[in-house]
Amino acid sequence: MSKNETWRTRKYWEKVGGLLIEEYKAIRRDKNQGQRLLDAVIVLNEDNRIHHENYYDVEGKDIIVIQTKATRLGMYLLGQAYFSKLLMERFNPKSIRSVAICGKGDIIMEQFAKNHDIEVVVLD
Repeated sequence: MSKNETWRTRKYWEKVGGLLIEEYKAIRRDKNQGQRLLDAVIVLNEDNRIHHENYYDVEGKDIIVIQTKATRLGMYLLGQAYFSKLLMERFNPKSIRSVAICGKGDIIMEQFAKNHDIEVVVLD
């Protein structure tokens, strides 16, 4: 994450609490696939702290997946938020919320997000 994204992710985390895992490794790179890092995963109902590794067993846990951009909400960020949730389903969490954090809103994209259960948080 860039310096313009990290503070946004952490500001959101400060509101919801839990265990923050930045640059969560959802898929490991090998010869048949690319690595997929999520900007962050928050494990709810855990101590409020930053986990200093980029993986954590989320099976049976309530989690929030986060994708963050400093720019206006757009299709790229929404695509990341949508597919991040699908990637995390493989780990069998109890529940998954998907959050797209951005620097500026967009009324049309926000409606699409709502239709697909993606929460949009604007932090300018």
